[in-house]
Amino acid sequence: MPVTQDPPRGVRLPRRERRAQLLDAARSVFVTQGFHAAAMDEIAVQAGVSKPVLYQHFPSKQELYLALLDESIEMLVGSLRDALESTDDNAERVAAAIGAYFDFVDDPDGAYRLVFESDLVNVDEVRRRVERADEHCAALVAVVIVADTGLSEDEAMLLATGLTGMAQTSARRWLRNRRALPKATAAKLIMDQVWGGISAFPRSHPRKPPSAATGRRSNDTSARPSKAERFANSERK
Repeated sequence: MPVTQDPPRGVRLPRRERRAQLLDAARSVFVTQGFHAAAMDEIAVQAGVSKPVLYQHFPSKQELYLALLDESIEMLVGSLRDALESTDDNAERVAAAIGAYFDFVDDPDGAYRLVFESDLVNVDEVRRRVERADEHCAALVAVVIVADTGLSEDEAMLLATGLTGMAQTSARRWLRNRRALPKATAAKLIMDQVWGGISAFPRSHPRKPPSAATGRRSNDTSARPSKAERFANSERK
């Protein structure tokens, strides 16, 4: 994730730029200290602004945290969507999807900790966001599985949930182990295991695979989108 350059103190920024600056500062504090230990005073100092300026944009620490969580989720979902749309080859598509999780976890800004390791998981607004993000990622993968194998939507969602869950937990384990293996090697180990299972299902082409991002179908105006497709589409900004 690109880091916003800090302007000289006292410079008035457009609202969008100021918001991005505050989010960058808050991310570094929340990631290193967690929600409970983080202080708005420290975030304001990190951003080079007064506390009143920070509160103008984010009335509470929790609202600031939720804004960061939303941004981090959008980053993960966008990366996964791009990975699924990057190729029509299914083995390469699975590898790209797993790679998206490893890249997300490996990003130096540490945004993955807000999504996968939040210390606010017992807060309803946080838990719902994280659960919906997990479901969204699985739905994106399930759309592709249904289109390519002809499996039922329930079967595809179960497989997709297993794939995305394995990818994110394996990526986090790799990072906790201080990157003992090269990232490409670690991701390929998971890819080989996942692909060994998915490739066992017969390849079927009842219709062309829809875009993972838009759910568009080619030359099939009568078919209705699946629940997974509708979910993926409803989450698209």
